[in-house]
Amino acid sequence: MFNIRAMQRNKTVRYGVPMLLLVVGGSFGLKEFTQLRYDEQKIRKKLDPSLEAKVNVQKQSSILEEEYEKLKEANLDEWKNIRGPRPWEDSKEYQEQQRARQNRKD
Repeated sequence: MFNIRAMQRNKTVRYGVPMLLLVVGGSFGLKEFTQLRYDEQKIRKKLDPSLEAKVNVQKQSSILEEEYEKLKEANLDEWKNIRGPRPWEDSKEYQEQQRARQNRKD
């Protein structure tokens, strides 16, 4: 009996042991919650079959051939580089200026 009362009065036993249990137990609890979080992210990150084909290396060659065919059809000789408006410029005003310049050239 004497030992139990002495232990109850001891500050290390009274405050230290519960604190230690809280810290150690909390780390294990957080481990479980974070594992659930990462498992959920794995489920959400599964790709669509169309996107998976683009990522898959074996099917990549067929995609490159399709892109090459698209580029062959595009007319690159009549391509013009048109500058967009700067962030500090009014986009509508700039577009009107571009149209006016284009009309003068044509």
